[in-house]
Amino acid sequence: MQQDTKSLYMMTLGCPKNRVDSEVMLGTLKQRGYRLVQEPSEAEVIVVNTCAFIGPAKQESVDSILEMAEYKKSGACSTLVVTGCLSQRYGGELSQEMPEVDHFLGTSAYAQIGDLLAAEASPRQVIPDPDYIHNATTPRENSMPSYTAYLKVSEGCDNACSFCIIPKLRGGQRSRTIADIVTEAERLADQGVQELNLVAQDLTAYGHDLPGKPKLHDLLKELVKVDVRWIRLHYAYPRVFPDELIEVMATQPKIAKYLDMPLQHASDKLLQSMKRGRNSQFLTDLLTKLRTRVPGLVMRTSMIVGLPGETEEDFELLKEFVKTQRFERLGVFQYSDEEGTAAFDLPNKVPQKTIERRWREVMAIQKRINREQNKKLVGKRIEVLVEGPSPETEHLLVGRHEGQAPEIDGQVYINDGLAYPGEFVTIEVTEAHDYDLVGKVVERPDPKQRKHKVRDEVPAPMATWTSPR
Repeated sequence: MQQDTKSLYMMTLGCPKNRVDSEVMLGTLKQRGYRLVQEPSEAEVIVVNTCAFIGPAKQESVDSILEMAEYKKSGACSTLVVTGCLSQRYGGELSQEMPEVDHFLGTSAYAQIGDLLAAEASPRQVIPDPDYIHNATTPRENSMPSYTAYLKVSEGCDNACSFCIIPKLRGGQRSRTIADIVTEAERLADQGVQELNLVAQDLTAYGHDLPGKPKLHDLLKELVKVDVRWIRLHYAYPRVFPDELIEVMATQPKIAKYLDMPLQHASDKLLQSMKRGRNSQFLTDLLTKLRTRVPGLVMRTSMIVGLPGETEEDFELLKEFVKTQRFERLGVFQYSDEEGTAAFDLPNKVPQKTIERRWREVMAIQKRINREQNKKLVGKRIEVLVEGPSPETEHLLVGRHEGQAPEIDGQVYINDGLAYPGEFVTIEVTEAHDYDLVGKVVERPDPKQRKHKVRDEVPAPMATWTSPR
C-alpha cells in the first residue's frame, strides 16, 4: 500500500482525556506517513479535536474551527476534519452550518481517521454510538514533553450528574484491563516517561465493568512496578473511595502525594440536585481520613457555583467549606445551562451576574489560601521535575514539584543552578507567589548518569480546557 506523506496540523481543545484521543490520531496518521507540522498554514490536513462540555468550551471549539477553516483559503490546507465532543453532540447541525469542514468524527471514531482520509469516497459524518476504547496496541504518539504522559485507564462514565453532558457524549464506562494498561505504561517508561498521569471520566470507578471487577488499587499495585518516578491520580470521583486505595496512596512512594477529586459543592441540597450520590458529611469525613492517612497530601478539587436553586445560604456553606478545608488546589466553574442535562430543566435559575460574583468570591478566598500555603514552603527543600527554560525568559528554568500537575497547577521557577529537562533535582524555595514558587538548585544527579532518549518530533500544539468532572 502506498503511503501518504501529507503534512498534518493537530489542534486539541478540552481535557487531557481528549488529548489522549489526539495522540492516538497522531500515532495512527504517522504510521501512514503523515508528518506533523507546527504551523497550520503549512498543513495539507488540519484536525480540530473539540470540547463541548460547557458553553465557553463549545464557543472556543467553534471559533477554532472557523479559524482553521481560513487556511483552506490562505494556506496549504485541502482537508479539514473536526473530531471529538462537539462533533458527537452537534454533528448534524454542524455539517449543515459549516460546509468548509470535510469530515466530522464522533468521540468513538477517532481511531478510524487514517482509513477515512485514505478512502477516496469517505462519508462526511462518522458518528457512531460512543463505545470504543483504544488499547496498548493502538498507535499513539505522546504529545507531551518526553518525561511525562497521560495514561487513559477507562473511557465513558456511568454516573448521572445533573450538570454533566459527558455520559451522552462519551457513553458508559469502558475500562481497560490491568495487563493492557501496564503494557502501555511500560512502553511509555521505555520512551523516557518519568511521570504517568492517570486519567478517566471517573477514575475511582475503574474496573467495575470488567470481569472479576478489579479496583483502582489493584491497578496501582501493578503500575508501581513500572520504572517511573511519579504516578498521579486525576478525576477521582468521591462516591467510592475504599480504604485499600488510601492504603496504596499512603504506602507506595511512586504514587504522588496528590489527588484530583472533584467535590462540586458543600450544600447537601445542592449535592442532591447535582445527583452526586453523597452528602457533605461523607465528603468531610473522607477528606479527614485522606489527610490523616496520607500526610502531605496535596488536594485538588473543583466546585460549581450557580446551579439552579443555589441560594445565598447554599453559597455561604460552600465558602465556609473552602475556608475550612484549605484545599491546596481549587478550580471553580460557573454553571453552564446545557440542553440534554437534568439541571437544564431545574427551576430557579441563578442570574449570570450572581454566578460571576460567586465565582469571584470563591476564587479570592482560594488565592489567599494558596499564597499562605506557598509562603510556608520558603526555606524548605523539595524535589522538582525540571521542564526546561521558562517561556517568559531563557534566564530561568521551570519545573514542578510532586504537588503540581502538568498544565493545571502552578510551577517552580529556578533562578540559580543548572539542570536538564526531565531531571529530578532538589530545590531550596527562596520566594513564594500566589500560585508559583522560586528556588535554587541545591542537589542534582550526576549528568554523566543521565539516560538520553531520542525524540524525532516536537510536541503537538494543544489547548487545554480543564473539565469540572
